[in-house]
Amino acid sequence: MNENDVNQTAHEIKCPHCDTVFTIDEAEYADIAQQVRTAEFENDLHARLTEAEKAHQAELALAVAKAVQQSQKAIAEKDIELQRLTGELKGAETAQELAVAKAVSSAELKLGAAENKLKLQATEQTVKEAVLNESHSKELALKDDLIERLKDIKAKLSVKMLGETLEQHCEIEFNRMRSLAFPNATFGKDNDATGGTKGDYIFRDFSNDGVEYVSIMFEMKNESDLSATKEKNSDFFAKLDKDRNDKGCEYAVLVSMLEEDSELYTGITDVSHEHPKMFVVRPQFFLAIIALLRNAAQDTILVKAELEQVRKHDIDINQFEAELDDFKSTFGRNYDLAKRKFEAAIKDIDTAIDRLQKVKEALLGSENNLRLANDKATALTVKKLTKGNPTMQAKFAALETLEEDAA
Repeated sequence: MNENDVNQTAHEIKCPHCDTVFTIDEAEYADIAQQVRTAEFENDLHARLTEAEKAHQAELALAVAKAVQQSQKAIAEKDIELQRLTGELKGAETAQELAVAKAVSSAELKLGAAENKLKLQATEQTVKEAVLNESHSKELALKDDLIERLKDIKAKLSVKMLGETLEQHCEIEFNRMRSLAFPNATFGKDNDATGGTKGDYIFRDFSNDGVEYVSIMFEMKNESDLSATKEKNSDFFAKLDKDRNDKGCEYAVLVSMLEEDSELYTGITDVSHEHPKMFVVRPQFFLAIIALLRNAAQDTILVKAELEQVRKHDIDINQFEAELDDFKSTFGRNYDLAKRKFEAAIKDIDTAIDRLQKVKEALLGSENNLRLANDKATALTVKKLTKGNPTMQAKFAALETLEEDAA
């Protein structure tokens, strides 16, 4: 090797402290240069990794803050939506309560009117009953007075009838009372024997407009008119009933002095269980039976008038019941409509609750995702960050090699 080759491979290095100049060969210079470049590379790598870590932390913190902000915003929006739905729910409940209160108020008014109408009708009925009772009381008083007078007549007749026949007695007694008690009546002998038999007397009474409303076929049987063999009242029932039917009479009356000792025939005896509308009376009750049957027939006319009033009253009741049924039907329809609206409102509320429940579950899921993201950020390392990155893995591998060589 000549001097020029030595100068080409030799290097001069000046000490920075003592300014001493050293001459080193190529190998020594390369070794020193390698050491200098390795130290600079390590410093530069550490500085870059530190900056990369800081930038990553900053980006991660920014992402977390942004996610938290979005979550808070979503929660605030859901709270506003929840408040709005709560307000709508309260409004629906208030409207439903008002509708129910209105329907109940209307029903109470109609029921009150119906009750007042019923009370008025009950009052009218009470007044009518009072008038009828008073009228019946007066009629009973008149009948009691007539019975007392008949009893007095009976006492007076006990001697007088000894010299008269029973038919004469009855005719005389009737004619005495005709103008007072029976001004429109007829009472006379039955002279029509076309049916094969005939009765003794026929009584007929007429209303002021000439319409017959009661008729009685009479048969008189006196003890003195009979043979030595004593007969019974029942022996004449069949003939009397036939005469009544043949002459078109409504009632049949046997005025009898037969069976004087009988406890059955003591006054007025009803024998209609054997023949329809037939009575057996003692002579002293002759006028009494006429008055009773005539008044009963008159009562029938009054009863018919009362029945007409009752029929009209029933018509009013039927109309009221029809109105009440119509009210019930209308109220039922209104109730069904309110019920359907109420059920629809409840269904809407349930739907809103389900929707809010889903929103709640979504928010809870978002919170869980945020927690997981935070856990991942906390567990993040440089090694995990460079996983799957060959370039960064190679640099870290070289760095580890240098660190092992330095050690």
